[in-house]
Amino acid sequence: MQGEQHFLRSIYVLFKKELMSYFNSPIAYIYLAVFLVLGNWLFVKPFFLNGELSMRAYFTLLPWILLFMAPAITMRSWSEEKKSGTIEFLLTLPLSSWQLVLAKFAGALSFLLIGLLLSLTLPFSLNRLGDLDLGPVIGGYLGALCLGSAYLAIGLLASVMTKNQIIALITSLAICFVLFIIGQQFILVTVPVVIAKFFGFISLGARFDNITRGLVDSRDLIYYLSFSYFCLWLNVKLLEARKWQ
Repeated sequence: MQGEQHFLRSIYVLFKKELMSYFNSPIAYIYLAVFLVLGNWLFVKPFFLNGELSMRAYFTLLPWILLFMAPAITMRSWSEEKKSGTIEFLLTLPLSSWQLVLAKFAGALSFLLIGLLLSLTLPFSLNRLGDLDLGPVIGGYLGALCLGSAYLAIGLLASVMTKNQIIALITSLAICFVLFIIGQQFILVTVPVVIAKFFGFISLGARFDNITRGLVDSRDLIYYLSFSYFCLWLNVKLLEARKWQ
């Protein structure tokens, strides 16, 4: 029990340091401002033309905004540590690789969650205009959190493989884009049925679509958790390989 408390306390200390590091730079505020302004503007502009009291259009745009935001959040996570040489110091601390990785992930996920929480002004405003169906809204934000966590796990994995932030950004962006797009209908209809089923199974986007439609299936949630865990596990293995070197 005491060992578990020490494990969690160490993660919390590192997590707090990671989260504060985002806000020690004006870049964090720029990220949040761009995320909120871009998302709200792209949604509100056609909203008054369509006259439909629904956030379906917003959750159609959100995965694409997260596609760029998540890699931008994580590109510095390990790359900056490697470039400055502080990663060697981290690896000599009496901490496990899992503690280091989980702290980085928790910090990035919390920063992303702050952005999503700030965007709640949008559904609150719409609800004042009429009777907004909150079921799809809750499902949409749950799906965004799951999709965002998968994007961030990919971003951390890309960041630990290079000391160049731009390479980390482009690598994670490319992987996230491929895993999101392969589940879209216009891709599935062009490939054989067996491949289409496989693409549909591994696609991050297809499962997000299910959740935003209100079809919250435990299998989709388990998939996102398993996918994020797998990426973090690979991150740990790469860190341990560096430690042994």
